[in-house]
Amino acid sequence: MSIKEKTTTQDADRQPVPNFIRTIIEEDLASGKHKGIITRFPPEPNGYLHIGHAKSICLNFGLALDFDGVCHLRFDDTDPSKEEDRYVQAIIEDVRWLGFDWHDKLFYASDYFEQLYEYALMLIKDGKAYVCDLSVDEIREYRGTLTEGGKESPYRNRSVEENLELFEGMKAGLYPEGSRSLRAKIDMNSPNINMRDPVIYRIKNCTHHRTGDTWNIYPMYDYTHSISDALEMITHSLCTLEFENHRPLYNWFVEQLPVPSYPRQIEFARLNLSYTVMSKRLLLELVEKGIVPSWDDPRMPTLAGMRRRGFPPAAIREFANRIGVSKADSLVDFDLLQFCVREELNKTTNRVMAVLDPIPLTIENYPEDKFEEVDADNNPEDPNATTRKLSFGRELFVEREDVSLKPAKGWFRLALGKEVRLKHAYYITLTRVEQDEEGNITHLYATYDPESRGGWSEDGRKVRGTIHWVSAKHAKPIKVKLYDHLFTLADFNDVEEGKTYLDYLNPDSLIVNNKALAEPSLLDAKPGECFQFLRLGYFVADDHHTKETPVFNRVVELRDSWAKKSKK
Repeated sequence: MSIKEKTTTQDADRQPVPNFIRTIIEEDLASGKHKGIITRFPPEPNGYLHIGHAKSICLNFGLALDFDGVCHLRFDDTDPSKEEDRYVQAIIEDVRWLGFDWHDKLFYASDYFEQLYEYALMLIKDGKAYVCDLSVDEIREYRGTLTEGGKESPYRNRSVEENLELFEGMKAGLYPEGSRSLRAKIDMNSPNINMRDPVIYRIKNCTHHRTGDTWNIYPMYDYTHSISDALEMITHSLCTLEFENHRPLYNWFVEQLPVPSYPRQIEFARLNLSYTVMSKRLLLELVEKGIVPSWDDPRMPTLAGMRRRGFPPAAIREFANRIGVSKADSLVDFDLLQFCVREELNKTTNRVMAVLDPIPLTIENYPEDKFEEVDADNNPEDPNATTRKLSFGRELFVEREDVSLKPAKGWFRLALGKEVRLKHAYYITLTRVEQDEEGNITHLYATYDPESRGGWSEDGRKVRGTIHWVSAKHAKPIKVKLYDHLFTLADFNDVEEGKTYLDYLNPDSLIVNNKALAEPSLLDAKPGECFQFLRLGYFVADDHHTKETPVFNRVVELRDSWAKKSKK
């Protein structure tokens, strides 16, 4: 069964954007070089995936889907000092959440440890690898620079027999970490610094999350990745541009060894997103320093964080499709991601009413003990959406920012003597206000038109302003978390001299609102369920939301900065 038949969570109307990788694949299939394609997504289990990984996930799985091929999920677990099983499980959850399935094609680099070791022995026997006693710093010093060649290690010409014996000793744990390494014997004067006798095995006295203490040596990325691709019969090995200079080494390994296939490495530009850092090392630092409480904090650019913030997976897939694939580095505006989120949530979320900064409103000519139910549509964008009942009475709460005692020209909300529409209910006119000693409004009073039920009048008069509200008797208190960018700097290429990314933390990246009120139906929301709070934005029930302690995270505001920018 093909991936196209197996995958059920993809966007049926997605129109793939043409790019140079698609062209290469089309040519390879047309020429008969390949009868089908096999791609792979190879994350390191040393942290959580971020939005940059989503681009690679969507590219690799998406190409396999479009060309009726196969995409593997393979964990590059060759550094036990940084890797943990919890990261493995988090990555699996993220890829599935994003909408992709590798079915029975789940692999680990550690699956190939024995084969990688056997191949290393072949390289030694062929005189193409040697055990080196230089330290890490000495190897770096001997390597040379981009403009000057390196110099050979004094251990480069050890005999095959000595190298085999020493390598066996490394495997057996006879030597301390950092004392020896196995290096490929290539060319210390190569213009490509990656070809200057790179390390392919190092000693690591760590327990591996899968193999335990079986191994004392672990293969390096370039060696492992190329051979793993070849063993899995990968046809197109897609990676970001920083690996372009590693491609000759990738090819060298598969050329020297009797691997079953010859994959093609193709590089593309990584995702750079404004107001974010795209480094697992820096993201880990944010967690370890307590700047954010966890990897899934909604301010983090991790997929777990975006899931908790309420970003729909379909929006992230659409974002990846829109930004496309190229060879040129560029900075993508975060507003484009938010635009994709709004587009998706606008289609799928129910509308509800909540007031973030409530101010009491009394409708003085409405009967004191009367309550009535008004009809409210759940989603005007969905022709099949249902309606719900809202309780309406004399005492309400409205949004403080919807009131002005000195309205500017073009103000269509509450002002003395001005008529506005209460959403789903009646026309009201503000008649008087109460204020405290500092001039802050403490209470509003209005009258209503009993003939305007439903928000329209038979006489056809125009009321341009519409505001939302909640019933004072029925509204429920909720906690609302208002999230913004974690950083104030859009492009981290513009970091000032002497500063680090931590100098640009946004002190207002999280504002907690404990005074918000909402219609009672929101208490029954399930964690992860999204809503549009009318006129306020999109909100999601947090992972820790319960009926007793309701918590909602703001996903995005309603305003659309990216759409406005794109029209200029």
